[in-house]
Order: sequence, then C-alpha cells, then structure tokens
Amino acid sequence: MDRRSFVIGTTASAAALAASPAFAQETFPSHAITIVNAFPPGGANDLVTRPLASALEQTIRQPVVVETKAGAGGQVGAQVAASAKPDGYTLLSHNNGISGYAEVDKLFDRQPKTTRADFIPLARLIADPVLLLVNSQQPYTTVKDFIDDAKKRPEAIVYSSGGLYGATHLPVALFEKATGVPKLRHLPTNGGGPAITALLGNNAQASTQTVSATLQHVKSGKLRALASFGATRSKALPDVPTLKELGYNVEYYLWVGIFAPKGTPPQIVSTLSTAIDKAANTDAFKSAIANLGLDIGYLNAKDFAAFWDADAKRADDAVKTIGRVQG
Repeated sequence: MDRRSFVIGTTASAAALAASPAFAQETFPSHAITIVNAFPPGGANDLVTRPLASALEQTIRQPVVVETKAGAGGQVGAQVAASAKPDGYTLLSHNNGISGYAEVDKLFDRQPKTTRADFIPLARLIADPVLLLVNSQQPYTTVKDFIDDAKKRPEAIVYSSGGLYGATHLPVALFEKATGVPKLRHLPTNGGGPAITALLGNNAQASTQTVSATLQHVKSGKLRALASFGATRSKALPDVPTLKELGYNVEYYLWVGIFAPKGTPPQIVSTLSTAIDKAANTDAFKSAIANLGLDIGYLNAKDFAAFWDADAKRADDAVKTIGRVQG
C-alpha cells in the first residue's frame, strides 16, 4: 500500500468512527443503576423500593442496586443523590420529608443543604396513609382515650418518629393542631424501622407509621391502631376509623417517590420515566405492593410533579407548626 492510499484509508476510518452513534455516545443504560435509599431497612422506603428495583431490572436489562444511605431524617441520602453525577445512574428513593428540608433550614437560619430544585421527580410509587399507633401494653383503645390522657398529662406520652421534621414527625404536628392536645414528647430515631422498634419495645408509647410498615405488628397484636390519617378506611384494616370520621380534619399519607439529580439530560429522564412506568405496572411489583397491604398510589413524572408542588406546601405548614426544635 502506498502512502497516499494509507492516508485516505485512515481518514475514512476516522470519519466513520466519528459518525458512529455507538462511538459518539453509549446507549443508556449501559451498566448498573443505583437507587439511593435515604432511610434504614424496615421502613416504607425500603419495603417499596426493593420490589421496584427488581421489576426495573427486567425492564432495562441492567442491574439495579438499592444502596442505603440513612441519617438525619433522610437528609444524608438526599445530599448523596444531589451531589451525584447527573447521568441517570444514581437515583434517589425518598418520601415526604424531602419537601420540608429547606423550610427547616430557614428555621435555623441555615443555608439549605438541598432544596426541591435539586431533584427531578420521576414517579410516585405509593401514597400510604399513616396510622396513629400505640403499643398494645398501653390502655388506649380509642383516639378519645389517647387525647384525654394527653390533655391530662402534657408531654408524658412519648411518640417515636423517623427523625426531626421527617415524614413521620410531620403528621403528629398536624394531629396535635387538629385535636388541641398539648405537644407530646418526641423520640426522634434514625428512620421508620428504628421508630417502629422503639414502639414495639414500649420505649415509645405511640407513633404515626404507615399501614405497610406496621400491618404485621397490628395483626399480631403487638401494636394497636387507633385511627387512620387516610381519606377512607384502609382495606387491610377496615375496622380502624379515619380521623375525619371522628371529626378531625386531618389527612396525611407517607408517599415514596423516585427522583433524579437536577441536570440529568431530558432524554435520560424520559427513558427512566418510561422504564419506571413499565416496572410499576408489572404483576410482580403489583403483587409485592399488595402483599404489604397497600393499594398502589402510582403517579407518573408529570402528575407526581404537580402533586409534589401541593404536598410541599402542606409539609412547609407542618414544619412551621413544629417550630424550631434542637435535635
């Protein structure tokens, strides 16, 4: 081969490589995706995210790993995801608590570590009504019993939550405001699982936790559900009245959503949203959610964004009601 032929050949080869879509940009996803779970094992996020990850693996044909990064009422995981490379390979599983972080930082005159603008909502997986729960060793059998005792003994009843200003702390503030009970004594823990453990051990006498995370303990008789914060009675616990039935205008759900970091390219967001839609509609995911005693409260990216706007306002109101509390 002469020099002229070699130059022409190598130039043509280089041009072909540059024009090749596979060479210019790999197809997404080409390797494993990590979903950062901002809460400890045993809570609602963990219970819902793992079957979603399993179903998503079948949809995208790549591994989906759930990695727990718990702490500070979900803020640790949120910060990990917010600072991740926005390439679609790191997602976040979070709940209502993500909505109020900026408002909490305002209470303490701090620069917000994360804001809602740091995340792109991809899907809401569930909206699980929380229950007002007590340890079965406690004497309360009705909400009236609980309220009457709380009024007689201010700050004597201890309730556990997954962390200050978190998704299971906020509904207690709404309950206190609606019923007029004095502030209960708060035992913040490091997530829903530890909060339930504290309640089961009677280190806390009450808690507001979801149906899915506590159904087994209610059915076994270890915990007693006094009321639901849902608009209607839970199908899994039809004998438990709602607070609205009892005359208290309170409605609250712990929802679990999947987010991508801001800056994730629109085409990748679209790919992820479509894949999550398909995964959430598989029989495997639906069965897993049903086994938790839940009805799927799924919302796609567009509808979840609208819901999140409205829900964030409720979260901000609850944070303001709680006020400045030192951890």
